[in-house]
Amino acid sequence: METVGFIGIGVMGQPMALNLVEDGVPLIVWNRTAQRCEQVRAAGAEVANTPEEVFQEARVVILMMIDGASMDVVLGRGSAQFSANVAGHLVVNMGTTSPEYSAAVESDIVNAGGQYVEAPVSGSRAPAAAGQLVAMLAGADTSTVEEVRQLIRPLCRESIICGPVPSALRMKLAVNLYMISMITALAEAVQFANRHELDLTRFAAVLEAGPMDSPLARMKTKKLIDNDFEVQAAITDVLKNTRLVADAARTSGIASPLIDVCAGLYDETVDMGLGAQDMVAVIRALEARTARES
Repeated sequence: METVGFIGIGVMGQPMALNLVEDGVPLIVWNRTAQRCEQVRAAGAEVANTPEEVFQEARVVILMMIDGASMDVVLGRGSAQFSANVAGHLVVNMGTTSPEYSAAVESDIVNAGGQYVEAPVSGSRAPAAAGQLVAMLAGADTSTVEEVRQLIRPLCRESIICGPVPSALRMKLAVNLYMISMITALAEAVQFANRHELDLTRFAAVLEAGPMDSPLARMKTKKLIDNDFEVQAAITDVLKNTRLVADAARTSGIASPLIDVCAGLYDETVDMGLGAQDMVAVIRALEARTARES
């Protein structure tokens, strides 16, 4: 099997890279904070000194970056290094960027002699570690999309082909709109139950017994009850995603009142210094609003 590149060994990227290595994929990785690569190195991956070294060693390079600006840096986009990096390569974007950015970077990569596939994933750190992510794929060439689908099989419970770029990222934003609104509503419900001195264990039991039960709801409800804010999906990342959804809605002239409210709450949570904590820490912003209104 040929060596595959993986750039972006963060909260999500680290367990994803580990799953590829454990499935027998020869991997060369790079991350701006090199220390994050040590666990992947210990599992058997090669660690590169620069992004350019990854492109030199691997035809297929997966990017799990926080945003388009970070992608531009590792691709060398806007510099002479860009063509050297991407020509003859397949670049797989598994992060969440704006659909407009993704379409533009696809055009630049294709014009430089490379190929590009979107493959954003739905799920947080725990599903990533368990290989239970859901991938959405988009690309111009069906055989190339299928190649990526097979490559990321160890990472995913399901993968769904969405059409041409940027349909996968538009799909991801639609899914994020629902997920963020749902978890924010769950945090508000927990605050409501707690302020009314309800037994939160019984609250969780009622949710689990009813039609709103899901693995995600169970995990987030437990974290809220336990005041466990260890990161699975960081507040800063969720705020970025709310803004991407809101921007996409505005671009298309779509009303987005729920995600607009969520954006305000996650922004307030970041201002409280909780940006590195799990998204359920949004309950602190809700509690602060309650205190101001009391």
